[in-house]
Amino acid sequence: MRPDVFKQPVTIFVGLGFPAEVRTVMEAYRHLDEWPAMLRDAAHSVALKACAAALRGEIEAETARGLFLSFAEKHDLLAPEKTAVTSARVAQRGSARASSADLES
Repeated sequence: MRPDVFKQPVTIFVGLGFPAEVRTVMEAYRHLDEWPAMLRDAAHSVALKACAAALRGEIEAETARGLFLSFAEKHDLLAPEKTAVTSARVAQRGSARASSADLES
């Protein structure tokens, strides 16, 4: 495995709310680099510097991932994980079936 690849991708919303998986330090760095200047804050600065340091091999990719994840969380960019979405849909179907069974009784 390449040293800049995250053990687990960070899924964020991009554009008009489309989920995208950020799998490497370089992808995280590019996202941060494209972030609008007027929206940049301390969380952005720390995450960007961490990604740059990870690309230079000064820190671990997972450290940069954690700081990118914190940035994404602060700015409400995190998309729900596929397993969480799937579990929620299965639970909804189960409760819908239970409700319709109650109505038939």
